[in-house]
Amino acid sequence: MKKTIKSLFVFMFVVVFAAACGNNEKKDDEEALQILEVKLEVAEQADAGDAVPFKALVTFGDEKVSDANDVQYEVWEEGNKDNSEMIEAKNEGDGVYTAEKVFEHDGVYVVQVHVTARDQHNMPKTAITIGEGASHDGGHDHGDHEHGADGFSMHFMEPKDPKAGEDTELMVHLQNGDAPLEKAQVRFEIWSNNQEDKREWVNATESKPGEYIANHPFSEAETYQLQIHVENDDGLHEHETHEIEVK
Repeated sequence: MKKTIKSLFVFMFVVVFAAACGNNEKKDDEEALQILEVKLEVAEQADAGDAVPFKALVTFGDEKVSDANDVQYEVWEEGNKDNSEMIEAKNEGDGVYTAEKVFEHDGVYVVQVHVTARDQHNMPKTAITIGEGASHDGGHDHGDHEHGADGFSMHFMEPKDPKAGEDTELMVHLQNGDAPLEKAQVRFEIWSNNQEDKREWVNATESKPGEYIANHPFSEAETYQLQIHVENDDGLHEHETHEIEVK
């Protein structure tokens, strides 16, 4: 009788445990299928001197994400991304993140929001025309792209307080349209301002869809140039340069 009760107890425990594991696996599968969505709202046109509001609604499945890890707006005049400006977003709650900018002169500008949340990254962008837009002598049409690939976006995560002799994490997010750019070949080309002829190449690994990471120990405390090279089997070849101050 005791053996029967013991066997029944063990059987019930196994059933309950299996059911719990099944529910957890189902929950994990459901979360894996969910995508970080970002709806960016920026006026199509405004006047120079006006404060232009930016708004992004961040959702993950049916959830409005109010605890994103990082949300920043990047703004640049078309054709001049090297001089872009980063603006920290304000968390308004209920999945809404806002910022604003005063554009000082006419032109066509790109506004891109970078959102990191739920172990995913999304960075939609749009264009805004200020005043009369770009001039005809060297300006860009409203539909021009900053990169050769249609819809391609790159966002380098600036390392915080890199120190000489210590491994520094180098991370870049790549996106093609609204989806992460997967299976790309990403390399970091690194050189110091004092030795421009001596260059190091570091291969990055795709840690998750669209996220590429490498670690590199900068040998000296000085200023370095870092150029990101991105290629894939479809003929994509893009690059972007950043400056890193190592202490």
